[in-house]
Amino acid sequence: MGSKSDLTIMSAAADALQQFGIPYELTLVSPHRTPHRMVEYAEGARKRGLRVIIAGGGGAAHLPGMVAAFTTLPVIGVPINSPTSIQGLDSILSMLQMPNGVPVATVAVDGALNAAVLATQILAISNARLMDALEKYRTSLKDRTMRTIEELRKGGFQDDV
Repeated sequence: MGSKSDLTIMSAAADALQQFGIPYELTLVSPHRTPHRMVEYAEGARKRGLRVIIAGGGGAAHLPGMVAAFTTLPVIGVPINSPTSIQGLDSILSMLQMPNGVPVATVAVDGALNAAVLATQILAISNARLMDALEKYRTSLKDRTMRTIEELRKGGFQDDV
C-alpha cells in the first residue's frame, strides 16, 4: 500500500489471504516518498517467492502501475477512495489506463477482499488445496444468501424466483 491510511481498506485482503492459508507480505511502498524502495520491492518480489502482488492506492494511485512496470508478476490494483480522490475515479483510471504490455488487473474501489479472492484464483490454477478452499468459499457465499432469502420469506417477503 502507498500509505498507512490505506491499511483500513487493505487489511481486508490480508484477512482473506490468511483465511485461505496464503502467506503474504504487508508493507508500505510509496512511489512518491520512497521510489527506490518501490523499485527494489517490485524487482525483488519474485526472488522473495511472491507470485501475485496486490497493490492499493488512492488519489493518483501510481503504486500498482509502477510496481507492474518493474515486475512480470501479476499485479492486482485496489483503487482506494481517499479524501483527496474523486470518489476513487482517479484511482480507477490510473490503474485501468495502463499502456499495452504493462497491465494491472483492477478491482472495485475499496475492493481489497476481491483482490485477495482474485489472487487466490490465480494461485489456485496450480494448487488443488486452494481450488478446494475457493469452492468452499463460494459455497459459503451461496449458503449465506440462501439463509437471508429464507429469513426474508419468513418475514413476509416473497421473491419471484
